[in-house]
Amino acid sequence: MLEKPAFIQGLFAYQGRGLGSPVPFQPSVTYTVPPDKRAQTIYFRAGNAAAEMIYLVLTRNGKPMRYFPVGAKGAIHVPLAVVEDLSPESRIEVLVAAPEGLESSVLVDAGFMEIA
Repeated sequence: MLEKPAFIQGLFAYQGRGLGSPVPFQPSVTYTVPPDKRAQTIYFRAGNAAAEMIYLVLTRNGKPMRYFPVGAKGAIHVPLAVVEDLSPESRIEVLVAAPEGLESSVLVDAGFMEIA
């Protein structure tokens, strides 16, 4: 079994549409599992520069998979103990939910392990 790490990493700007309305980043923040592999999400880290709480939603093929609240001017690190297989060609996207009109940035570092 050959394993290879893959990541979503970067500082991403957003404008909040309300805590009940998670939206994609512009441009979108995604990872697609290669067609000849499966993958697992291993960890998720995020840092919130805003003075208000936000949350990030990890989606798989458009459906919510995991929710990550990030406190005001705070950070989280979640080593995932419950690991599920992501099928080949699954599209993983990070969405953001923030108070209406809030404009800020969030640092995201998500780790995946691709498995042959």
